[in-house]
Amino acid sequence: MNRHESPADIWADGDHELGEGARWVDGRLIYVDILAGRLLEVSDDGRRTPRELLRLDVPLGAVAPVYGRPGHWIAAAGTGIALLTPDGRPEWLARPEEHSPVPTRMNDGVCDPHGRFWAGSMPYDGTLGAGSLYRTDPDGSVHRVLDGMTIVNGPAFTADADLLYVADSAAGVIHRCTLDKDGNPTGREEFARVTAGGSPDGMTVDDTGRLWVAVWGHGVVHRYRPDGTLDATIPLPTPQPTSVCLVPEGGRLLITTARHGLTGSTGVAGAVLAVTVDATAPAARAFGAP
Repeated sequence: MNRHESPADIWADGDHELGEGARWVDGRLIYVDILAGRLLEVSDDGRRTPRELLRLDVPLGAVAPVYGRPGHWIAAAGTGIALLTPDGRPEWLARPEEHSPVPTRMNDGVCDPHGRFWAGSMPYDGTLGAGSLYRTDPDGSVHRVLDGMTIVNGPAFTADADLLYVADSAAGVIHRCTLDKDGNPTGREEFARVTAGGSPDGMTVDDTGRLWVAVWGHGVVHRYRPDGTLDATIPLPTPQPTSVCLVPEGGRLLITTARHGLTGSTGVAGAVLAVTVDATAPAARAFGAP
């Protein structure tokens, strides 16, 4: 296993409580500050100043652009899935966690290469097994795909969308699922387990099929080969990385971080970090893209 030697630098200043959901969309970084309900962008223009695009009155876990509708987003928010207009007005597709036995919110989410939006949920109090993974199809229908997990993070997909990676952060496990053409799991196995402290959080798959994972609480990013071997560790100057985004060109890994739960001087917690790497990945897929 290699220890990555390139230092992590501040790419965009910020004091975000719970930055998450980093995605590259139209030449800019898009991400959220979950508990504040904020959607933010950072243009790659040298100034790199976060700009608020919209704000909800519920937690905002992650978004993806909507195909053919600039400024519109599909979002994992509050207790469900919504379409957002540029002014932040939500059109709810479903609220599957609205009547959960314990208070639960939506968490991380992303579109797969077929334009389907996948998002996980998590209980506020950490009740074991109370989290689920949902798939929203281009027709707007929302389906529970996996349940029995606790804090559902990721997900991430291979380029052909045949494999899904999803983390149960509370268990420290990254699962790998095979999918049929309709996005239904046909098998699930333990791909990797974080044992050196911390929990697997946001993740992405690069153009060679390697999985990059932010490890919350341990201040590192892990990179795994497709066979599950941990082949690189990237140390960070803050303990709570939350999500990772590989830029389509130029060899940059962007990492959102959080100051949630930290006390005293929090240093760079809440900023977006950047590391020079030998990897790229496609820009974020849009919801409903053909």
